Amino acid sequence: MTSSFQNAALSRRGFLRMSGGVAAAAALPAGLAACGGSSGGSGTLRLVGVADQQKALDLLTKAYTGAKFSTSFAPTDQVQTSVRTQLGAGNAPDLHVVYPGNGSAMSMAQIAQAGLLADLSGQAWTKKIPASLKPAFQKDGKTFIYSAGSSVIGAIYNKKVFEKAGVEPPKTWSEFLDVCEKLKKKGTVPIALGAQTPWVTQLITYALVPSTVYAKNPQFDSQMQAGSTSFAQSGWVQALDMYLDLQKRGYFNDNPNGTTFEQQTSMVATGKAAMAIQVSAVLPDFRAAAANAADLSMFPVPGADDAAQVRIPAGVVVGLGVSARSKNKEAAEKFVAFLGEQQNINRWAEAVACVPLVRDSSSKIDPVLEPFLPYLDGDRADPFMDQAWPNAEVQPAHFAMVQELLAGKTTVAEGLAKMDETYRKK
Repeated sequence: MTSSFQNAALSRRGFLRMSGGVAAAAALPAGLAACGGSSGGSGTLRLVGVADQQKALDLLTKAYTGAKFSTSFAPTDQVQTSVRTQLGAGNAPDLHVVYPGNGSAMSMAQIAQAGLLADLSGQAWTKKIPASLKPAFQKDGKTFIYSAGSSVIGAIYNKKVFEKAGVEPPKTWSEFLDVCEKLKKKGTVPIALGAQTPWVTQLITYALVPSTVYAKNPQFDSQMQAGSTSFAQSGWVQALDMYLDLQKRGYFNDNPNGTTFEQQTSMVATGKAAMAIQVSAVLPDFRAAAANAADLSMFPVPGADDAAQVRIPAGVVVGLGVSARSKNKEAAEKFVAFLGEQQNINRWAEAVACVPLVRDSSSKIDPVLEPFLPYLDGDRADPFMDQAWPNAEVQPAHFAMVQELLAGKTTVAEGLAKMDETYRKK
């Protein structure tokens, strides 16, 4: 990874997590519900990941000749519940999804402190982790997660829909509202929002908070930790007001709380909606749903009326860990070492449209990320908000708050008060 991208994360160090609320065990796919046990040392590595990892892992497990694999993938909420349960019961997969940093039940710090992840520190690729990103990978100086790089949050949009409405990607918040209004007048849903899927609820907030909070107060996280500020006393209020204003103006699809991520994806891919504020790691899902993948592109969401004050969110993508109790731990660690080779870092990064953890002359950046590079190279990017949250309860509290705001069941003040209360829990 270039030094310019490293600098983009110096003020706050973060990661990508798309974890969500608890799914009932009865709702788990049969392949996940039945995959207890750690392969029994059979030589076949059992791997459980989230759906957005499948393209990369299908590619890389097929390319790896050192082991056979039994893989399964499912939506984030379901995998988080099933794998965390198996970790606690001592029958986790050999390799499984892990979220960087802290703040989620399936995050690296939470699982590592419970002694459930193998130490990967001896692997060569870990020596190349940029210093600014080490908190996403390490606890107490040891590396417990593999991740291929960093992703961004922005607006995935249908270029044909934009062209038909005569609009272009905006540079300021006022311009963004103007674009939405023109799209609405053309009879197109400006923004598809799949808020029934819990992790989707956070993305609009995360797209705006770099501009409404960190552009004005880069020390917000340290002040939160010291107890000298709060969500309710910060630019979080402005970000959520802006979020709700989009709803009041009629820029979302009907019933966002009854719309899933998959439906959101389809709406944009088919042109029924113009855009969705999403993380670049799910671009493969949108492309797969489109008749022509080239119709889709992406732009930064401008959270300020002064273009110079616009900042963007960027963070380490969801990765893999090795179960500390795996009967195939040595073989699983060898596969992770394979993933850490530069060509495989590049292959994973290309598959999920992220910036590689380490960049060299062979690294390719997805063209849709080009509008984000000036922000990354200009130190105008902030890691995803939950990186500095002290416990695994704040994030689901945020999800629930947004759903209640969209349903008119709470206010911004009440919702942020609950988030502050949850943040202070020990």
